[in-house]
Amino acid sequence: MSKTAVVILNWNGAQYLNQFLLSVCQYTPDNADIIVADNGSTDASQEAVKAFPRVKWLPLPENYGFAEGYNRTLREIAADYYVLLNSDVEVTAGWLEPLTDFLDNHPEVAACQPKIKSYHQKSSFEHAGAAGGMIDMLGYPYCRGRMFDKVEDDHGQYDQAARIFWASGACLCIRSYLYHETGGLDKDFFAHMEEIDLCWRLGCRGWSVFYVPESTVFHIGGGSLPKENPRKDYLNFRNNLLMLYKNLPAKQLQRVMIARYWMDLAAALQALLSGKKATAKAIMQARKDYRNMKQTPDFIIKRQTNLQCMRVAWPFGIIKRSIVWDHYIRKMNH
Repeated sequence: MSKTAVVILNWNGAQYLNQFLLSVCQYTPDNADIIVADNGSTDASQEAVKAFPRVKWLPLPENYGFAEGYNRTLREIAADYYVLLNSDVEVTAGWLEPLTDFLDNHPEVAACQPKIKSYHQKSSFEHAGAAGGMIDMLGYPYCRGRMFDKVEDDHGQYDQAARIFWASGACLCIRSYLYHETGGLDKDFFAHMEEIDLCWRLGCRGWSVFYVPESTVFHIGGGSLPKENPRKDYLNFRNNLLMLYKNLPAKQLQRVMIARYWMDLAAALQALLSGKKATAKAIMQARKDYRNMKQTPDFIIKRQTNLQCMRVAWPFGIIKRSIVWDHYIRKMNH
């Protein structure tokens, strides 16, 4: 069994594999496995991987999405640590050791992430992860170094290891047994926010998640779904509501969901007035599907299981204020 398995989940990403596998092979220690798990691609992904003999090819019969694709893949891989790495990430010299060393030296930590910077603007943090994720009391996620669409330049302001609420799925290093013990990524999310949900479960069970700045990677982002795609809005709104339903204690859940009802309506109205009819429709469809999905036996069991395993009702990294109010009304960026 290897100590570390670096696992790249791919779907029609031959372009990124050709572009970034070289850096992964070059800068990943020889004692770590590198695996490309393929979600039923129809492009030249397999041919791209063949150019790198060190990389193992693990095909899946269809596109299971980000969450279930990883679940099915990781059940087949034996390692102490998994690193979930997006195909559109360029790693740098010495990127892996700080992450695994941190977990070696901090047994209370379940998972960690590196400093994630923008591939196209090297001096800036990248939207999906930046210097580690946090969340507000109404379920809106943000990052140290990124608030909504405002991204900071890296001036060394986040060069100290720090406890965070969630680690980005763009590059997530996690203890393998905890990944499986807590249920892995929620397959019903398909994609988007599944890593936040996983980290929430870890936090509620008393584990910590950390940001490790000694490791740096560069991420393109938006490789599978561009930012302006209504499908992305749909998944983000639906999965965010499902995540709140699964993880919040009853007392907080009712209060939060009332607030979110009105805030989601406002978001849909704002999109409609801005001429983004498809986005407004996606938000309302997300709310409808959330209401239907939360009533299924599967999600009722998920919520009951999470509450039964809960040791910490309000894990570290949930700030007790609204970042929407702070950002748009008070004009605060942090």
